[in-house]
Amino acid sequence: MDNPNQLPALTERQVKILRAMVQEYCETAEAVGSDTLDKKYQIGFSPATIRNEMNRLDEKGYLSQPHTSSGRIPTPAAIKFYVNQLMKEKDVPITEEVKAKQQVWDAKGEIEKLMREVTHVLADETKMLAVAATDQGRAYHAGYANLLEVKEFFDIDVFRQVLMMIDHVEQMMGVFGLGQLEDQMNILVGDDFGMRELMPVGMVYSRFSLGNTHGSIGVLGPCRLDYSFVIPRVRKIGDWLNEIGREW
Repeated sequence: MDNPNQLPALTERQVKILRAMVQEYCETAEAVGSDTLDKKYQIGFSPATIRNEMNRLDEKGYLSQPHTSSGRIPTPAAIKFYVNQLMKEKDVPITEEVKAKQQVWDAKGEIEKLMREVTHVLADETKMLAVAATDQGRAYHAGYANLLEVKEFFDIDVFRQVLMMIDHVEQMMGVFGLGQLEDQMNILVGDDFGMRELMPVGMVYSRFSLGNTHGSIGVLGPCRLDYSFVIPRVRKIGDWLNEIGREW
């Protein structure tokens, strides 16, 4: 995944506070205050110390303060730092993996059927929007109704922009081309998309090859996606597609 080391370095205390900030924001979608961090996360610093460090994190570009709140929210850079440096991925349960792999393998004989199946599997597993696009000019998506349960997509402008994007393969391929991919995986958060309406959006995706067809598949949701849950599932699907591709 892309290099997060573009902002000033953090102290050990700031890292501890930032970890709690991101975890709380991803859970609640609300601005986080020092009292919440002190009482809920018991990180070992006084509220005054936490407030001072939050000010420093703000100055360094890791936090921002909504106009309507005294609390702060993590910036896209903070979320990427958390994902790349602090987060521990959650294992995919064996029973879930076996069931999903059987569904995928049952569809592996034909690319259209396969791509429709893997997007449905990914949407079902993550309860988010699964999207894919290939260099053959085809786009696939499943689970867009899942976004109707997510606070960030109550904004009609955000939801409309997402629907417009997934309906145009050129736009999808353009989005998949935004990241600097390493080991096939990448994340996009907020301003990575280059569109104001997509500031609240996050995405995880993987590249794959199926014979002469190349593409990307991923999950789109709020910028506060449960990355520890989503990333291993996207990686798994990408690995399976590459495995199938090697057999073709």
